[in-house]
Order: sequence, then C-alpha cells, then structure tokens
Amino acid sequence: MHHPADPSTPLKTSAPNPRKPGEPHYLPIDRSRLFRSFHHAFEGILYATRTQPNMRVHFLIAALVLLATLILRLDRFYVIATLILIVVVLSLELMNTAIEAIVDLLTVAHHPLAKSAKDAAAGAVLIGAVGAVFAGYLIFYQGIISGGTRVFEAVQSVPANVALIVLAVVAIATIFAKAWTGRGSALQGGAVSGHAAIAFAVATMLAFFYQKPLAAILAYFVAFLVAQSRVEARIHRPFEVFWGAVLGTLVALAIYMLVRPHVVL
Repeated sequence: MHHPADPSTPLKTSAPNPRKPGEPHYLPIDRSRLFRSFHHAFEGILYATRTQPNMRVHFLIAALVLLATLILRLDRFYVIATLILIVVVLSLELMNTAIEAIVDLLTVAHHPLAKSAKDAAAGAVLIGAVGAVFAGYLIFYQGIISGGTRVFEAVQSVPANVALIVLAVVAIATIFAKAWTGRGSALQGGAVSGHAAIAFAVATMLAFFYQKPLAAILAYFVAFLVAQSRVEARIHRPFEVFWGAVLGTLVALAIYMLVRPHVVL
C-alpha cells in the first residue's frame, strides 16, 4: 500500500553537483545565438551600404587607401594607424545611420530636436572624416620621408600587408555586390558568395607565395570545397559561387600584379 509522503519531510531534488572551491564556472556558449549576432551585425553593414551613399564612398576610399599603403611601401606601424582610422570613420557612419533610423521611427512630423539629433550625428562623422584626412596626410608623408629610398624597396612586412589588404578589399567588394543587387543577406545568399571570394583570394595568394604547382592545386582544391559546401547547403546557387570565386581571384591577382615589380612573394 502506498503511503503519502510526510509534508514535514523535505523532498529530495536532483540538484546539480556543487562546484569545488576555486573551480571556475563557464557558461555554455550558444553557437546559434553567436552566429545570429554576427549575422545581424553584417545585416546592419549591408543596410548602411544600400541606403547611405556616404557609406559607399567611405568603403571605396578605404579600399584605395589600403592599396596606397602597398604602393608606397609604408611600414607596418603606419598601416596599423591607417586601419584604425578607417575603422573609426566606418563605425561613426554606422552610428549615424542607426541614429537616423531611430529618429525616423520615433518622429512622424518634422521636429527641431529630430533635426538636431541627425545634424549632431552627421557632425560626428564629419569630424572623424576630417581628422582621418589630416592624420592620413601625416601618416603617408611621414612614411615616405622616413623611408627615403626604402619606400620603393621591398620590406619584410609587405607580404603580411598584402594578405591583409587583399582580404579587406575582397570583403569590401563583396559588400558592394550584395548591397548593389539587394539579394540575400549578409552571411547567407546574395549575388556573390563571400565565402567563395575569400577562399579563392587566399588560394591565389598561396599560389603566388609558394610558386609551386602542387601548393596551388591543393589551395584551389580547398577553395573549391568551400564553394561547393555553399551550394550543397543551398545557401548559394552555382553561378553566385562562381562570381564569388572570380571576384576573389581577380582582386588577389590585381593586387599581386600591382606590387610585383617591387615584391617577390
């Protein structure tokens, strides 16, 4: 016969094992949530590129400035300073876009405070851009003068700079293509596969770096597998992966041909 439990007796529950003294506590990582965070961040970049002409101008100038650091053979310190300036200006433009969207959402009629908020955000971008121009002048001028004849000679840091700038230019070109066509999202779909573009750009750089047929074949084979995975996952269609591969290969090839007279990778 079943006897009901005594109410005064505490029930036994399966509590988790207590941590030992001094044992660190790690929270589980939600990979899907982390992926969505990156996805939404790239969506914001695409939205700003589609809707804001200034964002497209900033991206274009950023690509040209990065290429100029290779042509002028700037030291790594100046390249790092240039990257910081580019990141600051692009971030300010994104904040300006966010503020404009919030103001448009909260206000229906024209309001002086709404105008002031937009003007202040645009002013922040202007100050950042003007400061970047002055700092860029000092960076390039000082980099050329301090280098002297070494400006037109190969330096040990150039191969790393080439790889970094190739990837940056490929990413910028992919964002432009996605924003221009308006198809797909930042990390999934779109007229150009960013994964394929990056993979084939890396394969092209490795082929030039090692200059061995076997290394080139292996690099392009891995890039092909990356592109094939995007098709099998039904994220991209074959011609979208093809255009991504063409984009990455051409950008890497163009930059290599640009610096080839001075640099042997």
